[in-house]
Amino acid sequence: MKRIIAVLCIASLAVLGASAAFAAYPEKPIRVVNYVGPGGLMDVTSRKFVSIAKKFTDATFVVENREGAGGLVGMQAVLEQPADGYTVFAATTSNIAKVLTSKKDVDEFIWGFEWIAMLMKDPECLIAAKDSPLNTWEAVFKDAQEKNGAQIWTGPAAGGNDHLMAMKVWEKSGMKAKWIPYSTGPEAMMGLLSGQGAVYVGNGADIGGREGFTIVAIARKERSPKFPDAPTFTELGIQGLEDEAMWRGFAMKKGSPEEAMAWWEDLLKKVAADPEWREFLEKDGIDVVDYGRPEFTAQIKKDIEDATHYLEQYGLIK
Repeated sequence: MKRIIAVLCIASLAVLGASAAFAAYPEKPIRVVNYVGPGGLMDVTSRKFVSIAKKFTDATFVVENREGAGGLVGMQAVLEQPADGYTVFAATTSNIAKVLTSKKDVDEFIWGFEWIAMLMKDPECLIAAKDSPLNTWEAVFKDAQEKNGAQIWTGPAAGGNDHLMAMKVWEKSGMKAKWIPYSTGPEAMMGLLSGQGAVYVGNGADIGGREGFTIVAIARKERSPKFPDAPTFTELGIQGLEDEAMWRGFAMKKGSPEEAMAWWEDLLKKVAADPEWREFLEKDGIDVVDYGRPEFTAQIKKDIEDATHYLEQYGLIK
């Protein structure tokens, strides 16, 4: 009997010790490093996240901007810090393709991180000028066949997430087109309105507050509540594009304490259920998710595989 009591006491002390360790984090301010400038999408998202997180924690967050090289500057800044859980990288899908196209070491710049909290998915869309004759998928596809590769699609960068989405559509629909990158998304959209392209690849939020655009197709399993008139690729007979999105999330340097990563996963669940957070994202047609390490890591692996395949196929990497 004494032995049983002793074992129970040891087990209780272990649980209390684990709880104490978990409760100890965070003991100092947490830096959230953005790779975009003030007002950029990830900057706005991360600042909104930490403002809502204050409902659930007394932790202090310091959001800072480390711009440059499509996220490589910010990633490097985080990787140079100690793996103590107090420096977090605010990441998006485009960072994965940037690492690949820049020929950086994948083991260092992608798997040098623990992917701890994926916040949302912003479904990829094909967008056309509403008054253009090419304002439906059927019209776009027919015109592409007639032009035999000369049809122009636009977006904000070469080799970025939207360009990858265009490549996927071309392959899975059996069509050809030409990608013309612009320095920014709004510039590419204005080019679309002036007849400089047939399709803009982006997200539903891109047309918010802008007149003259329509969504030709959206990458969701079902139609978006925000854009109920936009058909899914599946409805259009194109398979394998039901879950293409620009995600945003947080990553920590590999080797960070388990209690820090678990703390962030727990915080994500609380924020994801918060009505203010959901309204903030869903008003733009963005899907709220609360992926922790297993799901987020699986997404990263898929992104690397997809990006490598398409970037090699179209000659952007070897």
